[in-house]
Amino acid sequence: MAVRRHFVRLMSPALLLMVFLLFFQAIGGGRALRLNPWESRIRMPTQQDDEPEEAGTRWAVLVAGSSGYGNYRHQADVCHAYQLLRKGGVKEKNIVVFMYNDIAAHELNPRPGVIINHPQGDDVYDGVPKDYTGENVTAENLFAVLLGNKKAVKGGSGKVVDSKPNDRIFLYYSDHGGPGVLGMPNMPFLFAMDFIEVLKKKHASGTYKEMVIYVEACESGSVFEGIMPKDLNIYVTTASNAQESSYGTYCPGMEPSPPPEYITCLGDLYSVAWLEDSETHNLKRETIKQQYQWVKKRTSNFNNYNAGSHVMQYGNESIKAEKLYLYQGFDPATVNFPPNGPLDMPMEVVNQRDAELFFMWQLYKKSENGSEKKREILKQITETKRHRDHLDGSMDLIGTFLYGPQRGSFILNTVRESGMPLVDDWGCLKSTVRLFETYCGSLTQYGMKHMRAFANICNSGVSQAVVEEACRDACNGRDQGGHFHPTNRGYSA
Repeated sequence: MAVRRHFVRLMSPALLLMVFLLFFQAIGGGRALRLNPWESRIRMPTQQDDEPEEAGTRWAVLVAGSSGYGNYRHQADVCHAYQLLRKGGVKEKNIVVFMYNDIAAHELNPRPGVIINHPQGDDVYDGVPKDYTGENVTAENLFAVLLGNKKAVKGGSGKVVDSKPNDRIFLYYSDHGGPGVLGMPNMPFLFAMDFIEVLKKKHASGTYKEMVIYVEACESGSVFEGIMPKDLNIYVTTASNAQESSYGTYCPGMEPSPPPEYITCLGDLYSVAWLEDSETHNLKRETIKQQYQWVKKRTSNFNNYNAGSHVMQYGNESIKAEKLYLYQGFDPATVNFPPNGPLDMPMEVVNQRDAELFFMWQLYKKSENGSEKKREILKQITETKRHRDHLDGSMDLIGTFLYGPQRGSFILNTVRESGMPLVDDWGCLKSTVRLFETYCGSLTQYGMKHMRAFANICNSGVSQAVVEEACRDACNGRDQGGHFHPTNRGYSA
């Protein structure tokens, strides 16, 4: 007995601690195993997560579909997404970026060479690859990139999604939209059925395991409603349903407000919701479903649909059970972050379609009274407002010519039942848009909202000859060869 006491006295404190821990594990291990392993210890950033890495490569395609300083927020969203993915370990060679790239060096940018996506945010522009910029930001190039078709790409870096059967793809798009279309800075628009056909081809090629798509745009649900198959191993969420706007946020004079030197919105409500959720949570613990539910709540502006929209989901919903890191990567610095959590702060917003005029108005207010610059801005505001009124009035007249004064507006604005596609004949939709623009001028990002009216004309079976006559009579050669004519801006279809 004395020998045993003498042995204990000779043991070092470190050895005693080790023996105690081994003894505790032997008698209490069962209880320890019942604890949540994430609650029972703090991880170091260098420690490996329990969940093994999946085989395959992560790919990402990031698309800002607009141009102009008034649309600052779209490129800011995309640059922010790039930084998030890179921190998550997604390799630059596996991220393809589409952005017009006219914001960072713009004369109105108060921080030259810098883009921010949050009022107190860091620069998100630094290091972003310029894969497809300027005139190379097109729907045609986007389709070629997704299909991995290097020969079909025109201009740009030539980088494509050269994915393999076990790879996962994340596609994020931010811009203006309309029923059945997504905007592009170079015409034509991206039409829903063309996009779906590309996704079908990608699936048929067997060159990916699963794909997740996030879309920020007005009426973005209409791009997938009734036409998105469930058997392509693709899961989609959109900022809005098939018949409502999405919203810009972090705008001057709003809460939260950007720094006082900024005269444009810094982000979009749906986009900052998912981006800020991803960068403040452990993506090896958070599921796609958890992010969808939280983004849905925040994008609704906490159930205030006068200043928010309905986030929708399409495609294969079983993918929702997967962890986000499989698509967005994992930043070791977030290892001790929770899987999901509240950020209950309502946001002041502006309708995406009104953001252009909102920006012009901010520019007008900040210009010197009596200056030539202020007069020029006023002229731009007047021309933009006049063209909007012209588009709206022309559609009303066309509806009257085609269906009569009592039924015209009703037929043009009819919304199909949920689950039905926007239009039965997408070729007819494109032809009708071209006829309208030939006689009435470019739709512009504002006029995209009239795509439903064109779709309803096609669905009603009116011949193209009759439609052409109605467009000609309604517009009477308006703006032929002028600033808003498609010969200068390109046809939307």
